[in-house]
Amino acid sequence: MVNLELYRVFYTVAKCGSLTKAADQLFISQPAVSQAIKQLESQLGGKLFNRQSRGMQLTDPAGKKMFEIVSEIIEKLTVAENEFNEINTHTSGSVRISAADTLTTYKLMKYISEYHEMYPSVSFAFRNSTTRQSIELIKENQADIGFVNLPIEDKGVVFTGQTGIIADIFVASPKKFAHLNEKHIELDNLSNYPIIMLNTTTTTRQEIDKFLSDLSVKLVPEIEVSSVSLMIALAKEGLGIACVPKDYVAEELKTGELFQLNVTPSFPVRVTGVIVNKDRNYSQAVAEFLKLLNKYENND
Repeated sequence: MVNLELYRVFYTVAKCGSLTKAADQLFISQPAVSQAIKQLESQLGGKLFNRQSRGMQLTDPAGKKMFEIVSEIIEKLTVAENEFNEINTHTSGSVRISAADTLTTYKLMKYISEYHEMYPSVSFAFRNSTTRQSIELIKENQADIGFVNLPIEDKGVVFTGQTGIIADIFVASPKKFAHLNEKHIELDNLSNYPIIMLNTTTTTRQEIDKFLSDLSVKLVPEIEVSSVSLMIALAKEGLGIACVPKDYVAEELKTGELFQLNVTPSFPVRVTGVIVNKDRNYSQAVAEFLKLLNKYENND
């Protein structure tokens, strides 16, 4: 495959009819232009130009046919580059996201930060919502993108394909619970320890309670809070054993501020997904954010 830059040089020389003029347009030296044409002709195995006193003339029919084809390709590339720059420079508006605060804080911020670097004119609006609330907000056009727990069955929304995995674990501080580190613990025996969990209004807590109920296990939290951040902070202080998504405490596990308890059975992983309105009438700003999410599809 010939280097595309050689075709750009060929195209420019043919348009200008002169090596010198082409060099000026390409901001390279005239010898470099001449060398590029020679290299392209060598790779193609034939002459593209007749060098004449009045300039560079395309050979007939080979050079002229090649110019016809290359012109179409270069012009399409130019249009594509212009459209990209137009989107990159002028995408504006807002992206309205419906998701649990913890998901926004621990999962989405990296996407939002990267997106903001690309499209600084776009603003964000966030709604702290459960899965059911997110579905309703999307259907009522009060949110553009919803992050929900799967599976869902609602014909008013469409699943875009982006997914993520959440694994809930129990963590504790070695300051108060070092004796439990690496010890095997049956799930129902955790009732002997102070437990920190999200409150019962959250979808996460409801799913955890259902899993425990199916196993006939009853855990009564000593502390109930409304955010994962607060659970993590309390656990780091040694006030109890917290039930949190593993990814959300990755740094604390790495530094040793918290350790993961070896609890059996473990919670089944939860799958999250991205939904939009079934009519897909979203703006360019939303479309570009969905493209960014798709870049990381199934990697989280």
